[in-house]
Amino acid sequence: MIYMFLANGFEEVEALMPLDLMRRAGLDVKTVGVGGLEITGSHGITVKADMIDSDFADKAPECVILPGGMPGTKNLDASPVVHAALDSALETDALICAICAAPMILGKRGILRGKNATCFPGFEEYLEGANIGGRAVRDGRVITAVGMGAALEFGIEIVAVLCGRDAADKLFAAVLAK
Repeated sequence: MIYMFLANGFEEVEALMPLDLMRRAGLDVKTVGVGGLEITGSHGITVKADMIDSDFADKAPECVILPGGMPGTKNLDASPVVHAALDSALETDALICAICAAPMILGKRGILRGKNATCFPGFEEYLEGANIGGRAVRDGRVITAVGMGAALEFGIEIVAVLCGRDAADKLFAAVLAK
């Protein structure tokens, strides 16, 4: 199962664009509300998550996705459930994805050390040991993206890993009506 964690203050586009793309690709994605089912983004848009974080226990993720935004990223980082999901993902070599400020969570845990990664400008200090640059960057089982403007590329890269490059290319063409 694919789990996208949402915490109050998340960047709406960074969550909803990749979520939409993954569901269009036929992937089973569950949104996990940190602290409740109704989560309000950094721009006042409230969404209803599929499940609350307390229901996440003992799940084995195929993929963990962390959208950025402030204070959403700080709220994700403060969640023991988010850290347990990352631990589980690391143990099983699941895909780990973070966009905007959220790569700081991965960087603080050392997950990005020695990897190519990116983040929102100003958060580079948290990516110690990473080779920083690019818009949507995949390095092994980790995908990071620079921010809201790269949400489409971020989502397409996730689909490429989980469904194959051909499926991602077809989806990209379909959403752009090419």
